[in-house]
Amino acid sequence: MPVIMNGGTYYRTNEVYHMIGISRTTLYRWLKQGILNEAKYRDRRGWRLFTEEEIAEMKAEANRDRKSDQCLTSKRLS
Repeated sequence: MPVIMNGGTYYRTNEVYHMIGISRTTLYRWLKQGILNEAKYRDRRGWRLFTEEEIAEMKAEANRDRKSDQCLTSKRLS
């Protein structure tokens, strides 16, 4: 369930990786490696909160990653 705070809508980590279609491990790895920017917001427990704009950037990264995987698979099959 999204969090409404200061007029904005924020999503927790578990919602985000489901929305993007990646695993939790992949999301945390991308954050740790700096592929994705760290969440700007956290809730009172310290859990990451992501905006819709941040989620759109993550989806773009996931699509780039999938296209890269497809290219590698195609080259191996050739």
